[in-house]
Amino acid sequence: SSLDYAPLSGMSNTCGGNEFMSKKQPTRGESLAKAIISEYKPKTVEDMQNALKDVFGPMFEAMLNGEMENHLGYEANERGEKETANRRNGYTQKTLKTSAGEVPVHVPRDRDGSFEPQVVQKRQKDVSSIEGKVLAMYARGMSQRDISSTIDDIYGFKLSAGQISNITDCVLDELTEWQNRPLKAFYPFVFVDCIYVSMRTEQGVSDQAVYVILGYDLKGKKDILGLWMGDTESKHRWMQVFDEIKSRGVQDIGFISMDGVSGLEDGAKSIFKNVVVQRCIVHLVRNSLKYVPSKDYKAFTAQLKKIYGAVNLKAAQAEFERFCDTWSKYPGAIRVWKDNFRHVEQLFNYGSDVRRVMYTTNAIESVNSSFRKVTKKGSFSSETAVFKVFYLRIKELYQKWQGRSIRNWAMVMNQLIIDERVGAMVQKYQASF
Repeated sequence: SSLDYAPLSGMSNTCGGNEFMSKKQPTRGESLAKAIISEYKPKTVEDMQNALKDVFGPMFEAMLNGEMENHLGYEANERGEKETANRRNGYTQKTLKTSAGEVPVHVPRDRDGSFEPQVVQKRQKDVSSIEGKVLAMYARGMSQRDISSTIDDIYGFKLSAGQISNITDCVLDELTEWQNRPLKAFYPFVFVDCIYVSMRTEQGVSDQAVYVILGYDLKGKKDILGLWMGDTESKHRWMQVFDEIKSRGVQDIGFISMDGVSGLEDGAKSIFKNVVVQRCIVHLVRNSLKYVPSKDYKAFTAQLKKIYGAVNLKAAQAEFERFCDTWSKYPGAIRVWKDNFRHVEQLFNYGSDVRRVMYTTNAIESVNSSFRKVTKKGSFSSETAVFKVFYLRIKELYQKWQGRSIRNWAMVMNQLIIDERVGAMVQKYQASF
């Protein structure tokens, strides 16, 4: 679409019967814009971007040369005695990615290599701003229409859906590399879950399962091991996922916390033979509440907490007997806990700090909650579109997690080491970590 430019108009005021005109003085930005428009006569956004390419290069080079003068303490071609033996040493050409496209820039060098440019730092190749803003908005779940409107509000021009797609596609190579990267040999804790997204197909819109794995490494750092898709959540697909992370380097897992997909426990153990599979206690609570009237929720859950929050196994077993007697009128709810009580009992094989980590999948549900913020606005056209927006969200999570470890991780490690099974794995892999 063409860009229309109107001259600045004056303001007309009437005071005491005398009419006068007051002209607004153009800002430096407006003067520069007029000069660019006069020289290049742009008619489209593409024309304007091409004009800006010609401006950006000399602008960056002028700023870099100014930095070099400040670094050396004298201007170019200045004669006379210098306070330093360091001298200019030509230029290095680099191509910068800007919001107007790729721009070649000549970066000045000095002889002793001490020049550290700030406006365009060493190894920096991307100085774009619009692309970064588009990616940030896309990562937060904004639609292409909303992104286009926001860019129009800020910069005064619209980006088409194709342009936005091209900008966000810049992460695809990075995404592929991330999806196939080697993983650590051992994760003490792994959490698995699925989140469903709406996909547009030739048959219409349908829900597809995205498989997500969150791992804690030996330093208590979080890492999302990968993303996978399937028509629905199933034991067979989970086994394919486990087999893939094994091929990417994972040799052992201490604990896998999961919801109760039928057959998933046996499937996980067939690939990672030393793993302990822990059913999520919170999911068991939710499943049992399906059989309990809402008026009894509070009392029912309070007594349940006494079981899995007991100080030791003997106390938990005693609380469980009392629980079964108290709520015998809800046999469906009791059956959920009787069928899975071994998952409660195995918690007490470990210290309280380990139990707090392994007893629930809340950690990965928090990750999926972050994903839901970017999936609630509509359906996706392809698996690539899903992974693209999820990966941008994951990058934000990595920034949030940077420099943090799991609460009381030192105590968790101490309690893991004294366990014969997990302690042997910790000692085996800690030396090479």
